[in-house]
Amino acid sequence: MSGKGGTGKTTVCAAFAAVTRNSVLADCDVDAPDLHILLQPKIIEQEPFSGSEVAVIDREACTLCGLCEERCRFGAAHPPGIDVIACEGCALCEYVCPVGAVTMKPRTSGNIYGSATRFGPMFHARLLAGEGNSGKLVTEVRKRASEMAMKHGTRTILIDGSPGIGCPVIATLTGVDLAVIVTEPTLTGVHDMERVLELCSGLDVGTAVIINKYDINPDMTEQIVNYCTESGVYVLGRIPFDPVVTDSMIALLTLPEFAPTCRIALLMKDMWSQIVCLVSE
Repeated sequence: MSGKGGTGKTTVCAAFAAVTRNSVLADCDVDAPDLHILLQPKIIEQEPFSGSEVAVIDREACTLCGLCEERCRFGAAHPPGIDVIACEGCALCEYVCPVGAVTMKPRTSGNIYGSATRFGPMFHARLLAGEGNSGKLVTEVRKRASEMAMKHGTRTILIDGSPGIGCPVIATLTGVDLAVIVTEPTLTGVHDMERVLELCSGLDVGTAVIINKYDINPDMTEQIVNYCTESGVYVLGRIPFDPVVTDSMIALLTLPEFAPTCRIALLMKDMWSQIVCLVSE
C-alpha cells in the first residue's frame, strides 16, 4: 500500500515477487494497474466484469409519456432512449414506467484477467473509463487469487494495492495478514502514510512500513521512524535513492533480476524475510 501514488509500491511489490517466486500475484489497482508492465504477463483468460446495471427502454412498448424523464435526477432518461453515460443504474425509471417499457440490464464495467508470469499466476483487472464500483472489481480479483492459491497449495498471495484510502483500498486491505506501506520522506508521503495506518487500524490489519528514497530527506525520514516507533508500527527498512532502480524499470525487469547483488536487491530479500516472520507470528 502507499496512501498516495508514486512512492514505489509497485516496484517493491514486483521485487518481492521475484524474491518469493512461489506466490499468487494480484494487482488490485484496477483504475490504473501497472504491475503488468514489469511482469509482462501472458493473459490466459479474460472476462468482462459487470458491477452495475443500465436502463434500457423498449422502443415498441414505450408510449413517450415522459414520466421517466421527469423523475430521473441524473438526466439520463430521454424516451425512447437512455443516455448510458449519465445513467447511474438506480432503476427508478423502471419502477415508475406505467407500461413496463424500461428494464435494467447488466453493464460491462471493466475486464478481469487471469495470467501467467515468470513468478507465478497473476490476476489483474482494468476498470473502463468513467465506470465506478472499483471495490467490487478488486474483490473479484482477490477472490480469484485466493481460489488459485487454494488450488495449488500456495500459502502466499502478494497484492499490489492502489493509492489512497477509498473503496478499492478498503476492498484490498480487508482480511489481509499484513499491509506493507511504502512511503517517502515528504510531507505528502508522511500525511498519506498516516491515513493508511489509521485505516488499517480500523480494519484490524497489521502494518509495517518501508521508507523509499530515505536519503533525499534524512530529517523527514527520522520523523517517520519516530512516528512509527511511537505508534508501534514496525519499520521494515530504508531504501536509498539509486538510479539502478530506474535502469531496471527501463529494462522491464524487477530489481532482483536486473542487479541481484546490488545493495537494494539484497535489502529487498532481507525485508521479505522479515515479512515472512511477521506474518508467521
